[in-house]
Amino acid sequence: MPDLLLELFSEEIPARMQAQAADALKKLVTDALVERGLLYEGAKAFVTPRRLALAVHGLPGRQKDQREEKKGPRVGAPEQAVAGFLKSAGLSSLDQATIQSDKKGDFYVAVVEKPGRATTEVIAEIVPDIIRKFPWPKSMRWGSGTLRWVRPLHSIVATFGAEGDEPEVVRFSIDGIEASNVTRGHRFLAPEPFTVKRLDDWMAKLEAAKVVADRDRRKEIILNDAKDLALAAGLELVEDEGLLDEVCGLVEWPVVLMGSFEERFLDIPDEVIRATIRANQKCFVLKDSKTGRLANRFLLISNLVATDGGAAIVAGNERVIRARLSDAKFFWDTDRLNGLASRMPKFASITFHEKLGSQAERIERIVRLAKELAPKVGASVALAEEAALVAKADLLTEVVGEFPELQGLMGRYYAEGENLPPEVAAACEEHYKPQGPNDRVPTAPVSVAVALADKIDTLVGFWAIDEKPTGSKDPYALRRAALGVIRIVLENEVRLSLHDLLCLGFEDQYHRHGGTADMRSYFSGRAQSESKSFGTLDDLLAFFADRLKVYLRDRGARHDLVDAVFALEGQDDLLLVVRRVEALAAFLATEDGRNLLAGYRRAVNILRIEEKKDGEAYAGPTVAALLKEPAEEHLAAAIEDVKARVSRAVAAEDFAAAMLALADLRRPVDAFFDAVTVNDADPALRENRLKLLDEIRAATRTIADFDRIEG
Repeated sequence: MPDLLLELFSEEIPARMQAQAADALKKLVTDALVERGLLYEGAKAFVTPRRLALAVHGLPGRQKDQREEKKGPRVGAPEQAVAGFLKSAGLSSLDQATIQSDKKGDFYVAVVEKPGRATTEVIAEIVPDIIRKFPWPKSMRWGSGTLRWVRPLHSIVATFGAEGDEPEVVRFSIDGIEASNVTRGHRFLAPEPFTVKRLDDWMAKLEAAKVVADRDRRKEIILNDAKDLALAAGLELVEDEGLLDEVCGLVEWPVVLMGSFEERFLDIPDEVIRATIRANQKCFVLKDSKTGRLANRFLLISNLVATDGGAAIVAGNERVIRARLSDAKFFWDTDRLNGLASRMPKFASITFHEKLGSQAERIERIVRLAKELAPKVGASVALAEEAALVAKADLLTEVVGEFPELQGLMGRYYAEGENLPPEVAAACEEHYKPQGPNDRVPTAPVSVAVALADKIDTLVGFWAIDEKPTGSKDPYALRRAALGVIRIVLENEVRLSLHDLLCLGFEDQYHRHGGTADMRSYFSGRAQSESKSFGTLDDLLAFFADRLKVYLRDRGARHDLVDAVFALEGQDDLLLVVRRVEALAAFLATEDGRNLLAGYRRAVNILRIEEKKDGEAYAGPTVAALLKEPAEEHLAAAIEDVKARVSRAVAAEDFAAAMLALADLRRPVDAFFDAVTVNDADPALRENRLKLLDEIRAATRTIADFDRIEG
């Protein structure tokens, strides 16, 4: 079956746009072909800095013929209706139509046969439209044309044909650019035009013209050559997937070269050296595998084979890197002249948020929260206070100003240089963590206290001014902050009341806004002060509940069990919530658990029906004198015993024991329904038995709300 080759040859496409553009071209073209009945066997997109290409394999030579019956008006219909039918069906007279009968009468029917078009015609129709509407993040116009493309488009290759046949050129033009079978190779190494046929011919000729068309193969070449060159020098490549993706999009014929810089720059922290070389020259750094420290060498990726072996290219990069490292060393040395504490007064003149005050006020709030949290996480209050005070100081340093991604890490280096306690230095770096689902959480107690304080202040602050996340927007990364709190608490097994902790944060905001009413009422929405509308404490707790559900679901927990536990009052100890969910899941996986759940549902369904019918609620306890049947006496006694045992187990936080106690209700419940008629003719007995059913519900509510459990 024939194949399609499409290549759009242009000026250099920005590296960050290439992968997305290749995916978009593949989807747009293949979707358009399928929509027109042209199914294919496979497709692959290619992208280099100067070309965007697509190969589609196994296309038919033409569309299938189509035959459609078009129903018209009833026989004897007005002339105007008949004329409209003939026009829409493409018929000149009624003689060309047939008459078909159904239950409603006789109708005119036109059989419309539409012959399939050649695939080349379809391609020539869809490709220009795709090119004109291509979804580049940014595009431009050039010359006097109207076409918009990411960079000036020079030529288009479009060929179609089967293996062994001479492919034909798909004829179309766009903005004066005629589709052909002519392309060009490397800008400098092979700029002359040449003709291509199909994919294998195109790739082979491009390779000969010093172009590696396959993006993944270019990455593989760069990575393997870089490792080999580093090994030959007795060093080890510091791999960087993001940088590899970027440099792969800068070259069509990758050549790896090694350069060096003065050893005196190795006094700068490794991360600063790496950030400098990466950001400014897109180069890889190398390290000494014995010491683990960076070496004074780097690898650059050239786009050509130079006649001097790359000496001039290396020298030019060395000159730029030397200048950049000189700047970095100056920043590093300047930052260390004055201590972190000396920078703190400047925060008073820096606004954190117009409604939340200055950075200095924010730091004061973090310090207060960290001091409150320290005893709960096993940290020294004094160290937590000191760490919270200087944790943000590196934001005002020259290095972080140049490389914001090094915030926190540089704080650690500066703190260590000032001989601050190791716990304080660690907290300077770790209080930002975790910054994503795969980032580690801090484990040192002081770091935990400051990290929690930082995130709680952020959440409470923006909640208090009603800057909550929406379905599509979360500009202040509040979901990430809440997930960070959850992960820190759970992975460190921290025991604390989330409600009380949030109240501390809300109290600061309450005083900032000049509240005079009761603080909890002020932020719970039960009272208004100065007609202001603030996010509520209850809302924020619900937000944490939703984040915890997401966190647990991602780890395989059933969402209905999370809902069942959260439905209980006062579930704000995240660690205990998780333990309840785990114990409940284990219990429901047993036969006793499944049977008790079935008995519970039977009891609650009967109770709901009768309560709705009577218009009143039946709540225990039962009257012992009205327990007439042995089965109901046994059930009442079992409920009292189980409630006491469950209460003791929950108080001891032994949820597995609580579930075992709850399992003892299974048989009494089954026996009750087998032997006792709930809706007895005696109203007193009926009411007492309905209250007994409520006692079953009350006994399970000590563990979770069984109404929310599915399955």
